[in-house]
This record gives sequence, structure tokens and C-alpha cells, in this order.
Amino acid sequence: MSRKIRHNPMGIKLNRRNFLKGTALGVTASALPVKKADAGFLDTFFQEHFREMSKDEIEEVLTRLEKEYTETYKKSVSVQATPPLPGVVFGYGLDLSRCIGCRRCVYACVGENNQSRDPQIHWISVLRFKKGEKWSDLEESEKYYNPAKVPEPGYFYMPVQCQQCKNPPCVRSCPTQATWKDPDGIVVIDYNWCIGCRYCMAACPYGARRFNWGAPKVPNEEFNPNTHYLGNRPRYKGVVEKCTFCVQRSRVGKYPACVEICPVGARKFGNLLDPQSEIRYAIENKRVLRLKEELNTHPKFYYFFAT
Repeated sequence: MSRKIRHNPMGIKLNRRNFLKGTALGVTASALPVKKADAGFLDTFFQEHFREMSKDEIEEVLTRLEKEYTETYKKSVSVQATPPLPGVVFGYGLDLSRCIGCRRCVYACVGENNQSRDPQIHWISVLRFKKGEKWSDLEESEKYYNPAKVPEPGYFYMPVQCQQCKNPPCVRSCPTQATWKDPDGIVVIDYNWCIGCRYCMAACPYGARRFNWGAPKVPNEEFNPNTHYLGNRPRYKGVVEKCTFCVQRSRVGKYPACVEICPVGARKFGNLLDPQSEIRYAIENKRVLRLKEELNTHPKFYYFFAT
């Protein structure tokens, strides 16, 4: 996406942001409550697309968000915009023969990525299936199970989250280009550009995206202050969110929270371009499957059986 700048006869440079401010400022200010019609609110409202901003503009936005979040959550909050690592394409593996359905991955993800507690939002769903069934229907599977202990005899479990597709239909369906695939393979979202149309949710064949019907709520004491602009920073009412392979962790050399918490080592993560990585080993030496491969989405999320 290139930024187009036009010159008027008086020599004043006009870009998208300045044009919108100049033409709509009066209407917007008159329509907004007085307490919100300040410079900070208008800067947020007219903020440019993340991929169109210069480094200085990104730093300005990050500084503004850090101040806002620090005041809101009563703790020092950092907002990073760590770019993709060169020579890295992330891949994820999940050993279905080891998963015990404990859901620790779900709640580690909630805590790490500041997902709303009320209304409740989970980026990971753990599906339960009966062993021996001829067909396993993802859409009709059971995810609200509550036994005394797991794993249960006669069942197996399949966690599902964003598959980080190489050919993501959600990206093609977005009318504002609020979501896109970065060079490291992670499909990200600029929450400030999401208009909540939910076209991406309809396009995703894996049911991996979540819509904020209400203002997300995270208790101050549970808020994770280490955030990324395209990942676990606070979201807004009326926007879509999803798994980002914990972009705030993976881009600085750490495992996603769900990989780190798994008590049985069922989750694998690494660089698909590195022949020595554990994800490459799993792909090349295990019985591997990907969900709905016939759709040509080419997920970078691999399921396999260790035995």
C-alpha cells in the first residue's frame, strides 16, 4: 500500500489523514460529546493504516497508547511494534496422541493476550470427540465438557485456533484491509481499522475469529502489560480479534504461551524455514494432517500423531 500525497496550488501537502481531518473535523466535533472531542480522540479516529505510517508516526501512536493504557490499568504498560524476523516463517504442530483436553492452553492464552473476561472470549477451542467414530465433524463437535478428570476414557481432543493460513480467505474478504499476512506468516489485525463488518469471520473456515459484542473487560490486576500493537493490546467494542501465535512473544524468540504451558508437551512451534527446528522434524517424521486442506488455504498449523 503506497501513500499518495497530492499538492494543491498553495503548496500544502495533503495525505489521507490530513484530508479527512480538514473535511470532516467540523462535522465530527459537533457530533461527538464535548469531553471526547479533543486532540487525542481525533488522532485515534483519523489514525492512518499501520502499514502506511512512518517510523516516527508509529512511535507517536505507541507512546499515546502506552500513556492511555497505563492510566486505564494503573500499571506501567509497554506497546511494541516488533517487526517480523528475517528468514522466519512460523509453523505450529499439535500432537493429538498426547493432548489430554485439560484446557490449560486456553487459559494461558487468555492471560497472556488480555482476552475479555466479561463477555468471555477465548481464541483457542478444545474439541472433544468419541474414539472410534467414523467421522469427526468440527462444526458439530463438543467443546463444553466438564468431567471430574481428563483425559476421559473413550475420548480424544483436538484444540483449534487460527491456522495462520498461507492463503488466508479472511484477508481477501476484509473491505478495509484491517487484516493481512506478515512475512513471518502471522495473520495480524489493526484494531483501529477494523469496522466490525465480520466478513472475515464468515470467510474463515475454521471459526477462529472472535467478535467483541461488548466492551472487553480485563481486571487491572490480571492485565498483561507487555503488549504488541498487532497482538494483545486492549481491543475495542465492535472489532474482531484472534490468535497471533503470541506475536509479542514469538517475534522476540519466545514460545507462545499455549506451547509453554502444555503439561504433556503436545504443542510444537518453530521456524518452518529451519531444517533443524522441531516443527520441521514433526512434519517430516510424523503422520501429519491439516484441517480442510481441500480448501487450498494452506494452514501453517499441523496436527500429527506421535505413534
